[in-house]
Amino acid sequence: MIPAHITAILDAWAAQPALLREANFAYRAEVLEELEVHVLDRLDDLLAARPSPALSQLRSRALALQARLEAADQQLFARFRADIRAGRCRQDRLRALLMAYAAPAATSPGTAATSYDSLDTLTNGLFIEPTQPLEAQDREPEMVYYQKTPARIILELAARLAPSDVFYDLGSGLGQVPLLVHLLSGARARGIEIEPAYCRYAQACAGALNLPEVQFRCADARTADYADGTAFYLFTPFTGSIMAQVLARLRQLAQRRPLRLFSYGPSTGALEQQAWLRRPEAGERHLYQLAEFHSG
Repeated sequence: MIPAHITAILDAWAAQPALLREANFAYRAEVLEELEVHVLDRLDDLLAARPSPALSQLRSRALALQARLEAADQQLFARFRADIRAGRCRQDRLRALLMAYAAPAATSPGTAATSYDSLDTLTNGLFIEPTQPLEAQDREPEMVYYQKTPARIILELAARLAPSDVFYDLGSGLGQVPLLVHLLSGARARGIEIEPAYCRYAQACAGALNLPEVQFRCADARTADYADGTAFYLFTPFTGSIMAQVLARLRQLAQRRPLRLFSYGPSTGALEQQAWLRRPEAGERHLYQLAEFHSG
């Protein structure tokens, strides 16, 4: 028996040709998520329990709709990438377009780190390949597994930087933070990442987008050269003694010139314990909000 509510959902979406328009990216992202979770997953369960030609046909219809919606997204991503490569989509223009297509969802200051929205879907589409490369080397116990910073946090971070800054992301993973920070602020951006596969991927993204001011170095943050940095970001790439060693190096650098450190997640607690750092922000504080610290 064909579930009537699934048929009704697909009929309703099929009756909305506006879903394929570029401007409806955020709504299309919602539909794609609902299609995956509430339609295709449900149909897969039903087919596993009791296969039938009617259910298979309904699943094929759902897959065809999914393909059309994803194709519309790919066209939008391709246009964004072409405009970025040509230098037509940077800083205020890029921010305005991101807000127009996928304004960040309203979140409370304590929203969990893994809370993502259509803005993340859009910014993910700017990069060369959605599949995350496999790690090639083992992590030390105090090195934290890779997790993306939510795009809404990167936009907030970029708004606090200037073209004169030299920005470093310590533990840069696939490179999304340095790439977006440079595009949105004009600051020179660097990523320090110990995993070679991630570093190669990130540098390939920078090359594909024609961004020579974004560079990635496969190095250990305890020994890497970031002496020219003016602003640093940490989304808890490491803990314990590694964090202590990196913060000691940054303290030495801060004796030569003022630094700003930005954090998100548990790394904020480590920075708050540093006597050489002060946090000028007032109001209620949570781990999962962007925190800014100044040296001195």
